[in-house]
Amino acid sequence: MRIYDIILKKRNGLENTRSEIEELVMGYVKGSVPDYQMTAWLMAVYFNHLSPGERSYLTHIMLNSGERIDLSSIEGIKVDKHSTGGVGDKVTLVVGPVVASCGLVFAKLSGRGLGHTGGTIDKLESIPGFTTSLDADRFKRQASRIGIAIAGQTAEVAPADKKIYALRDVTATVEEISLIASSIMSKKLAIDSDGILLDVKTGRGAFMKNFEDARELALAMIDIGERGGKKSRRGHKRHGPATRKDGGQFSGGHRGYRDAEGQRSGRF
Repeated sequence: MRIYDIILKKRNGLENTRSEIEELVMGYVKGSVPDYQMTAWLMAVYFNHLSPGERSYLTHIMLNSGERIDLSSIEGIKVDKHSTGGVGDKVTLVVGPVVASCGLVFAKLSGRGLGHTGGTIDKLESIPGFTTSLDADRFKRQASRIGIAIAGQTAEVAPADKKIYALRDVTATVEEISLIASSIMSKKLAIDSDGILLDVKTGRGAFMKNFEDARELALAMIDIGERGGKKSRRGHKRHGPATRKDGGQFSGGHRGYRDAEGQRSGRF
């Protein structure tokens, strides 16, 4: 099928097959599909969205476009997390060392800023001498030696996502739930961790402006993770003005929402 027909199909609200998405994505990675055609498809997805099947296809195509990081040689329980991003988000900088100090192995690939949010890697690179460019071997050695490794996405891991991620950032196609979920999980599944914590932000300072969208994104990522054989837990944090009373979060253990007073006020 011509790339034109793949774009047309999605523009008209129809589902793309796995082979169609693979032809488009891998063609873009190899350079045979130009930016303007990939942008047209992304914009069609922005308005018409992806089905759960399409979302899973896209995730695994981006995942399989590069290498995976095998952590099986490292003893202990290996865990990963992802925060969906928001103004002032610094969860990884606190949670990572705490998790490692408790005896688990915290191995995570982090991203740079997307849209209006600042990325964990950008924050870490503001520290003089801090290195975030770790190849797979160095990443595993560090995780094994000190129980924590945080690195930027390498050229070897999900290169298709890395290229599409950059294109979305400059084409106003960032805030689309299926694209966000696929991008996140293509990187999470590339690391051989035993479990993943998904910290989903809502509020004026986050991509997801309301509870309903945050819930939809969380469930989309959980669906992708379960299809990939991963244990996924849900987290939520509201991002808004510092004076806001409600500072609730989703608890993966209770699978519900608790507000600042500890009262359950919602459920997945």
